[in-house]
Amino acid sequence: MTAQLLNIDQPLRSHKVRRVLLVEDHYLNRMLLSDYLSYCGYDVESLSEGSTFFSTIDKFEPDLILLDLKLPDIDGYSLLKQVQQRPDLSKIPIIVVSAFAFKADQELALSLGARRYFVKPLELKDLILTIEEEFTFSHR
Repeated sequence: MTAQLLNIDQPLRSHKVRRVLLVEDHYLNRMLLSDYLSYCGYDVESLSEGSTFFSTIDKFEPDLILLDLKLPDIDGYSLLKQVQQRPDLSKIPIIVVSAFAFKADQELALSLGARRYFVKPLELKDLILTIEEEFTFSHR
């Protein structure tokens, strides 16, 4: 799907409501992303820390995860590693949304299984296009 073919100002409507797990400790970032994703037609569950990450995945069964790397109780890299060690979860696309802008941080996250990496502040339209690409290519 290209930007020319998609009018981002209108909510996206997939055949099935897609579930997105948002893990973001910063309150305003979490609320902004959650509200925008909901507006775009996604079912969103959000967490402010990683302590309930796996129990939330088991209950919510997300189709995609947006993960901040700097969380108050656990390192996001550690969560990426743990997800990859679980075959039942390793197929869930993870998009990192982080303030860590160094190339080494991006390379590490991608080597640990993240599909894409966005540096904050991010363009919400670009994030939505990337999420839609993941759903198009990951769920065939």
